[in-house]
Amino acid sequence: MVAGVFTGLVEGVGRVAAIDRSQAGARISVETPLVSELRAGDSIAVNGVCLSAAALEGGSFAADAMNETLSRTSLGDLAPGTSVNLELPLRAGDRLGGHMVQGHVDGVGTVAAVAWDGFARRIRIEAPPGVLRYVIEKGSIAVDGVSLTVTGLDSRSFTVSLIPETLQRTNLGHAETGDRVNLEVDVLAKYVERLIQASPEGEQRSQSAGLDAPRR
Repeated sequence: MVAGVFTGLVEGVGRVAAIDRSQAGARISVETPLVSELRAGDSIAVNGVCLSAAALEGGSFAADAMNETLSRTSLGDLAPGTSVNLELPLRAGDRLGGHMVQGHVDGVGTVAAVAWDGFARRIRIEAPPGVLRYVIEKGSIAVDGVSLTVTGLDSRSFTVSLIPETLQRTNLGHAETGDRVNLEVDVLAKYVERLIQASPEGEQRSQSAGLDAPRR
């Protein structure tokens, strides 16, 4: 995966034009007006996964996803015609409207329930324990690259509420039960855990709290 800094504010929804799969990985071609802002080698987040634009042609770009990326994210589920959330990297001086997102997926969740609450759409997502350990109510999480606030939390899942603006600008407006979504937790939580574990006293506290559980 390529390093990048994003905010989780989706700039456009692209359409997968083609996928060329092989034993070495996959080349994903995406149609989007954002191609006019790209150069070969630039980073772009595709459903929350930071990729590098390997080639530009007409109104589309192509990016290579290695097997490691395909196995750890939902990009392996993509098919021609699928809509994907797209975001270009943060530029120096830009407003930070969402939260700091790296495009490094921590795990894949599954949409467990969808319900309307007035004009908002609530989505409950089941997530691996290695992801939920970093999730807190009213905290931030990126779902398919979209910066969202956690509105509910239990031992197996978390809930987010999407306003009409988010529903219109991202592919989460079409999310249905059973869909797999890429999840990235707030990186600050992982740094805090690492700092706590770095000290002997902190390591003992982490073990007592179960923070030494195997990660995904």
